[in-house]
Formats: sequence, structure tokens, C-alpha cells
Amino acid sequence: MTWPGIPRRVFLTRGVGRHRDELRSFELALRDAGIAHLNLVSVSSILPPGCRIVSRAEGLKSLSPGQITYCVLARCSSNEPHRLVAASIGCAIPADRNAYGYLSEYHAYGENEKQAGDKAEDMAASMLASTLGIEFDDDLVWDEKKQLWRISGKIVRTRNITQSAVVNGKGYTTVIAAAVFLFPQGEAR
Repeated sequence: MTWPGIPRRVFLTRGVGRHRDELRSFELALRDAGIAHLNLVSVSSILPPGCRIVSRAEGLKSLSPGQITYCVLARCSSNEPHRLVAASIGCAIPADRNAYGYLSEYHAYGENEKQAGDKAEDMAASMLASTLGIEFDDDLVWDEKKQLWRISGKIVRTRNITQSAVVNGKGYTTVIAAAVFLFPQGEAR
């Protein structure tokens, strides 16, 4: 078996699906995100050194139906009417392009896109900060932590992609967010 190597690009995507069956609502969320035609393999949270974030459109052009595709995936589903569901991927990118970053997956009930997105960014940045030796209190509010990361000069930026939705009461609602990895041409996919 050929090892797939190190991804050089990643794209972020999100989607929502609704159906009376939970599995179908998940498939429809994948469709909405543009990745239902892929065989997804969930991986953990490392953003490889030098991995560029590209647009969803650019990323999707690089993929073929049935392709085994590595991703960090967040998913949340419910059939409880009027329930707010959210799924988010947070990304923390270090200033040093030779260092690795972090991706976090977060899912929640009762949180809107801003709340879930901030939490996902916070988690990714906290994981990265701990590997870089940046000490801080986990109980600090988001803006205070962001300032600490800026002062350290070790984290360039954080970002997230988040999908939230309210369950409509006609079955399941599933939301997803994903960071989908892309490999250089010629490498195993």
C-alpha cells in the first residue's frame, strides 16, 4: 500500500441536510458541502507545515468521485423540533511556515454560528499555543486569549468554518463542517 504522503493544500466547507432519516440527512449535508461523492476518512487535528488553505471551488476541482479523501469532520444531528445545532472546524496557523498548525472539530447544541466558530478557533489556537510553549489561563475570554497569541508572535491567525441550523420538526437536521486535505499531483490519494 502506498502511503498518501503529506497534504499541501486544504479547503474548508460546510453543509446542512434535512430528511426523515438521520443517515439521509447526513448524506444531504455532505451534498450541500460538495463532498458527498467522496469516500471520507476522518483524521485528527494536525495542519501540516506549509499546507495552504485554498477555496472550496479550487479544492473540489482536484477531487474525483469515489476518491479516498482525508478530512477533519465535525457533525451534529438532531430530530428535536426547534433545536439549534452547530458544527465547526477551527484552524490555528503558526507564524513559522515550517511548524505545524491545528484543526479542531467542534459540535454543539444551542449555539449559533458565531459562538460555535469562536469556540472551535479557541480550541485550535489553545492546542497550538500549548505546543509552542505559550502559557495562558484557559478561563480567559476569547479576546484576551487572542491578544496573548498576538503578543507571542507565534500564531499568525485563526479562522473557522461553521454551519448551524434549527431543526424544522419534519425529521432530522444534520450540520457538518470539514477541512478536506488535498495531495500534490502524482501522490497517492
